Amino acid sequence: MPYQSPIPFSLAIRFWLKLGLVSFGGPAGQIAIMHAELVERRRWISEARFLHALNYCMVLPGPEATQLAIYIGWLMHRRIGGIIAGILFILPSLLVLIALSWVYMVFGNAPLVAGILYGIKPAVVAIVIAAASRIGARTLKNPSLLAIAIAAYAAITYVSIPFPAIIATAALLGTLGSYWLPEHFVSSVTNTAGATHDYGPAVIGDDTPSPSHARFSLSKLIAIIVSGLLLGLAAWFAIAAVLGSTSPLAQMAIFFSKAALVTFGGAYAVLPYVVQGAVDQTHWLQAAQMMDGLALGETTPGPLIMVVAFVGFVEGWQTAVSMPIVTAIAGACIASFFTFLPSFIFVLAGAPLIESTRNNLRLTAPLTAISAAVVGVIVSLAIFFANNLFHLTSSPALWDFGAMIITIVAMIALMRFGVDTIRLIFACAIAGIMVSFIH
Repeated sequence: MPYQSPIPFSLAIRFWLKLGLVSFGGPAGQIAIMHAELVERRRWISEARFLHALNYCMVLPGPEATQLAIYIGWLMHRRIGGIIAGILFILPSLLVLIALSWVYMVFGNAPLVAGILYGIKPAVVAIVIAAASRIGARTLKNPSLLAIAIAAYAAITYVSIPFPAIIATAALLGTLGSYWLPEHFVSSVTNTAGATHDYGPAVIGDDTPSPSHARFSLSKLIAIIVSGLLLGLAAWFAIAAVLGSTSPLAQMAIFFSKAALVTFGGAYAVLPYVVQGAVDQTHWLQAAQMMDGLALGETTPGPLIMVVAFVGFVEGWQTAVSMPIVTAIAGACIASFFTFLPSFIFVLAGAPLIESTRNNLRLTAPLTAISAAVVGVIVSLAIFFANNLFHLTSSPALWDFGAMIITIVAMIALMRFGVDTIRLIFACAIAGIMVSFIH
């Protein structure tokens, strides 16, 4: 008999769409919204089941909040539920960012738009610094992990070692460290893994048997992986057939597929990889444009990693032979598709095994070391943005002290008073308009 979810599918669709429209605040805020709605208010899933899913998503590369939405959507309504949950979580952000990217390319030099961006970019530097501080405080618990973070910073800043190589080296160090200093390389996936609360009975409770589609099957796992790979290959060959295999959009598809596989640590971890590839190596964007893109990405709902859509849009616009808006939208969609496709494959293929076992997952030693390396890489990203924004490599007479002041105030607001990210960006945008017009 086909599985019938006790939660109406239409109601779930409305929830995932609403989540995609209001999920500001980065992955932490998005996960908090899901917990408040699904666990506390609606009682669709118990906290233990919610945290069990979150633990798995935290181990995976890619945006954990998006993956959590896919997982819970799959648990409630099979594969189609997971796919729709993931798409609706992503789609509003993509559409908004495409619109903002168009405004940026057409009106980016207008005084009002330039003033808004002037204020938002210092806020972005403050947000990245706050992220490094937050992740570092949670991760760098001993000298071994601190040393890995410092080494990762030096490797990407002074030697320009590719981000995947840094991740691979950190994983190797973690593996070796598990033998030499095992107490330094054991860390829980999330600090809340064992801290559950009783919010009352849930539709999918602690003792609710896993539905039939959640039973692990090796043949289903292989089928999903093969189907996902074939979908990605078909999309790439279609792009190559129309535009050529060496075209920027075809190369972008390959680049963002690789990016999706090394995003341990979330969006802030993959940004240095995107900057290194899109700015330093391929020159798809200038450093200032990348800063503007991240500023726009911080103002939209949904996953922060959606900034890849801005990269695709700008590159498509700049390389278009005719009708740049068409090529730009295609670039944004291609970048997003190849960035998020692996997340759908990871969750839909692996979730049945995780749901069937329901063990409390722990980070392995390699992942602990990777988390430490990510801190160093994020610090490098913050310094890269600061150098480009404040003009620190030029004469002190050319330093942008207005942007510095906005950044310092934003850091204090974030790290000392815990100001909401959206309110902070709005305030910094107003400050940017005022400062730019004074200049």
